[in-house]
Amino acid sequence: MASASYDARRGELTTYFDRTAVEAWSRLTSDAPVSRIRATVRAGRDAMRATLLSWLPADMTGLRLLDAGCGTGALSVEAARRGAEVVAIDVSPTLIGLAQERLPAIAGAGRIDFRVGDMLDPGLGRFDHVVAMDSLIHYRAADIARALAVLGARTDGSVLFTVAPRTALLTVMHAVGKFFPRGDRSPAIVPVTEGGLRRRIASEKALDPFAWTQSHRINSGFYLSNAVALTRTLPPPADGTGSPAVPGVRP
Repeated sequence: MASASYDARRGELTTYFDRTAVEAWSRLTSDAPVSRIRATVRAGRDAMRATLLSWLPADMTGLRLLDAGCGTGALSVEAARRGAEVVAIDVSPTLIGLAQERLPAIAGAGRIDFRVGDMLDPGLGRFDHVVAMDSLIHYRAADIARALAVLGARTDGSVLFTVAPRTALLTVMHAVGKFFPRGDRSPAIVPVTEGGLRRRIASEKALDPFAWTQSHRINSGFYLSNAVALTRTLPPPADGTGSPAVPGVRP
């Protein structure tokens, strides 16, 4: 179950992405010319997307992927091209609309089901893999860990996500507010430390079957984000409860 602080922040993000900064994000996620600052953000996001995709199977035929906070759907498209059945969800109807407008033809078995809503909705079902790229960076460490626990309980393979690392550089950039102009600046990014996040994750019972297997930081001008892979090392439950039915390591 999501916390009250998670729900409150999700509401702020809905307002931001669906009303305040629609044009800015439409341009940022396209090939349209952007300012030098935004160009570094675009390059960083492209590099991060490539990193997360490199942690997924090259052939995803028959696999189900949740793109949690899909935005305009760039990662979803690449996963579908690998054959995945993608559920792409975002809080913003406007961004989902842009994703549907931009959707290219996808050959093969892959497909994308775009939805507006909460990435933690249990009605979305079970997945082989979950990717949450830059969709948890606005939440406190406690809410991030809880969200990962909710996602992990219905994930059979890996949960890939990004966080804003607490560094001196990010603290300064955040303080001076240069990520975006004041008129379309996003709700505050919440930097977290790796140690603190690891402790929070370790306290979530639903994440006991997962191991922290990969970490990679992307630093591109005004884009600074850290990718983490949580990989299931215990078999998924036969009863769908989120806890392994029989202790043991998957071969």
